[in-house]
Amino acid sequence: MNSRAPFPLSILCLSDSWGGLELNTARFAGWMRERGWPVQVITRAGSPLAARAAELGATVVTLENPWKALDLPAAGRLASALRTFESRALLISRNGDLGLAVLCQRLYLPELPLVYQQHMQLGLAKRGLVHTLRYRALAAWLAPLPGLARQVLEKTRLSPEKLHVVPLGVELEKFADAQLTTAEARRRLQLELPPGTVLLGLVGRLDDGKGQDFVVETMAGLRQQFPQLHLLLVGEPTRNEGNAYADALRTRIQELGLSEVVHLRGFTPQPEVAYRALDISITASVSETYGMVTIEALAAGKPVLGAAAGGTRELLDDSRTGLLFELHNQASFAAVVARLLQEPGLMERLGRAGQQEAFTTYSHHRQCELTEQILWAVA
Repeated sequence: MNSRAPFPLSILCLSDSWGGLELNTARFAGWMRERGWPVQVITRAGSPLAARAAELGATVVTLENPWKALDLPAAGRLASALRTFESRALLISRNGDLGLAVLCQRLYLPELPLVYQQHMQLGLAKRGLVHTLRYRALAAWLAPLPGLARQVLEKTRLSPEKLHVVPLGVELEKFADAQLTTAEARRRLQLELPPGTVLLGLVGRLDDGKGQDFVVETMAGLRQQFPQLHLLLVGEPTRNEGNAYADALRTRIQELGLSEVVHLRGFTPQPEVAYRALDISITASVSETYGMVTIEALAAGKPVLGAAAGGTRELLDDSRTGLLFELHNQASFAAVVARLLQEPGLMERLGRAGQQEAFTTYSHHRQCELTEQILWAVA
């Protein structure tokens, strides 16, 4: 048998949500299928991930796991699904599913390699007995950024040789499509802006942690100095968490007299249109583990302003591929906006360097290639 040939791969993600983790899991499943890998996605019945994975052509198996890491019946059903598909490796993309995966391996499939694809920060240290035994069962841990890999070594007892840096990928080409001009993108979004407008934008779900309220608050003062500024917010409320934040945001926009210059658009299945419409992209998240929105904006060739928090600090090389500002600091944010508008050539220079960095490091082709090498090594 050719050890470098694709083999049946199962991906476990028992989530009902639809955020970056689930979206990235679906995308990865689709990309691996395109590269010739038989892929099975094991997820919750009726979940957005189940629907999207099916659309992408992956085999979808649904599994309920009411008793979490101690769910013996669910571990048996998982083992049955893996055997039926003849899976030679199980990739786990959600931390909460690690316990079930390890239970399944221990009881039913002791030779099955488990690979954890990290999407979230660890938070508290996980060096206790339960976590140590759980992580010892892994064949590989894929961290998306070097800083997150260092955090894993600091906060767990994972063997260093099992840890690999594999950046989560983006289909970059569509974001760099020169045929999708700024004017065309704005037309598609029904944006009618005055001549000379500079359009700031924040793409992402409407959520307290994403910072839309912070940017709106800062806009009122910024426009006194730069009246040409407008703001585009693209996204919808977090699934199953209500509309309170979105409603409060709309109310605040009206209170600040910004209704004519802050433009709200809902979720779009074509985020490249939103980025191409912008002059400047903003990442204002409190703690963005990775930040696909930042990478997408870089790929679009737009200068990116990012809060110096979470993974954004690694994704942006300050003053080379983007500009960092202090988290929730209006003066700091206003200063980087002013610098971008007043320093000749800076917007173009950051846009070019950021786009080059995105294509060098964060291509989905590279993520798949690196993951394939690890899968072939452990299976």
